[in-house]
Amino acid sequence: MSLLKATPELDLVVWPHDRGCDRTWLLDNVPGSSGLVVMLTDKTVSTMSVGYEHIDLKAAAQRGLKVGYTPDVLTDAVADLSVMLALMASRNIGIATAVVREGQWPNRPWSPFALCGPQLSTIASSPTRKVGFVGFGRIAQATLARLVPFGITHCLYSSNPSSPTNHERDAELAKAYKLQSVTKVNVDELARESDFIFVLAPGGPDTYHIINENFLKQMKRTGILVNASRGTLVDSDALAKALREGWIWGAGLDVVEGEPNVTIGHPLVKEPRCIIIPHVGSATLETRTAMAVRVAQNLIAGVLGGHMPAQVDLSGYR
Repeated sequence: MSLLKATPELDLVVWPHDRGCDRTWLLDNVPGSSGLVVMLTDKTVSTMSVGYEHIDLKAAAQRGLKVGYTPDVLTDAVADLSVMLALMASRNIGIATAVVREGQWPNRPWSPFALCGPQLSTIASSPTRKVGFVGFGRIAQATLARLVPFGITHCLYSSNPSSPTNHERDAELAKAYKLQSVTKVNVDELARESDFIFVLAPGGPDTYHIINENFLKQMKRTGILVNASRGTLVDSDALAKALREGWIWGAGLDVVEGEPNVTIGHPLVKEPRCIIIPHVGSATLETRTAMAVRVAQNLIAGVLGGHMPAQVDLSGYR
């Protein structure tokens, strides 16, 4: 906001409350605007997100709008959270914290395998660990870097089938991280071979329900699924069934299809081995501040005819 206020060419009208903007207020104040954060206007769209599937890009292109977004700045925060979800899901943290919060601990005698789950890190008796990535962009590669100290031995990934395999990059990553391999595979092989699977691909029709019943049935029974991208990539009903029937061990979700309408009656909320948090992947003070700055920079540049720091390429939509 300080960047916007410091730009004298802009006449700001600001919703004064820390909650969703009232539609009536918006419609009363938007006429004549040259720029509006997130919403479509007659010059610029600036969204505070790395994804932009919520924007009609074809309509934006036809109207000659510029669209700004916030890649890069949230990469580290989402990668951190992805590893956290993997640990929480594999170590049954949802069940374990409930034991304490519900006062059950005094009534649960210790036993050798109580609350045990699959281990993310390798040990002498279990020296191989394969992680799979659905999508292998910035956030996936940052997540891989954080997993290396756990002793990960193999990295598998799937990406757009039309994209050629980058053998040189994969070899460089394997060498840099001392991995046995970094390999592009199809989604079926990724499901079968991976111990932990991280869903970090863009949303949209091409990836809708890419994690479906067929995929989940191929996963290991000790497999962990993490989704920190978009809820639409995972079929919630299929995942709930997989957890309920023991096809996989657990899941960690920062996103759920249909969010925020995820209530206590949701099939995934009912599954004790499913960790769900309310889409907070970028929710650190540092990252959200950096995102807000980028939004303001994009808006100012778009409205005043400058170069946006992060602009969506709309050339294919015209």
